[in-house]
Amino acid sequence: MGYYVKVEPNVKVYVEDLNPDGNKTIVFLHGWPGNHNLFEYQFNQLPKLGYRCIGIDQRGFGKSDKPYGGYDYDRLSDDVRCVVNGLKLHDFILAGHSTGGAIAIRYMSRHKGYGVSKLALFAAAAPSLIKRPDFPYGLEEEDVIKIIEGTYNDRPKMLSDFGDIFFFQHITEPFSDWFLQLGLQAAGWSTAAIANTWINEVLFSDLGEINVPTLIIHGIHDKVVPFPLGKVQNQSIRNSRLLPFEFSGHASFYDQRDRFNEELVKFIEE
Repeated sequence: MGYYVKVEPNVKVYVEDLNPDGNKTIVFLHGWPGNHNLFEYQFNQLPKLGYRCIGIDQRGFGKSDKPYGGYDYDRLSDDVRCVVNGLKLHDFILAGHSTGGAIAIRYMSRHKGYGVSKLALFAAAAPSLIKRPDFPYGLEEEDVIKIIEGTYNDRPKMLSDFGDIFFFQHITEPFSDWFLQLGLQAAGWSTAAIANTWINEVLFSDLGEINVPTLIIHGIHDKVVPFPLGKVQNQSIRNSRLLPFEFSGHASFYDQRDRFNEELVKFIEE
């Protein structure tokens, strides 16, 4: 079941809705530069267990509209609220990977966790993806600037290089090509705009406003969102649990997909 939800007068986002009659609902927010298809290896399994899985393509990515603006965390979390309202969702698990994790965290603070019973964060890009004067973790700002420059000069090469650090386990060349194609479905301007958002926005105060049970899954070999950020999230979010994945990089949902799915189901059923 795929359909579009209007989030602004001229902007619609694409929503994949699997097993709409499922007894528990999980809303997945993908990371940059992919789309909901990044969760293919969850969508293959979780509906079999009776779950309803909803994957949202963020504006600018996948099958969603690609406006020139609206790529700050406030607007992106508002887009999620529009989907929640449009589908009349309540008592659902909000699950976000990387930038999707940052959007989930902003949703929890800006929309007071509307409808969310539990939160799952996978390598979330929070509270800051880049190092700052008072925050020694994360990437160097110049590394993000290089990503932006690469987007404007040779986006396929930039995406291919990003794929090389995304996974920890060996991936085949066809799989690498598939990952590249996901990134190419986005607009170049959207790809660059999100990277600018990493530089411009922080989520320190947002973490303290989360008051639902929270699972944090983070690969210890993550080269995109370094593992210490998962520790900071765990220290800052009440009632949270950090699960280090010892054989994962940035893509624990693929690197250790069986364990990932098991831990997510266990958390949902607690």
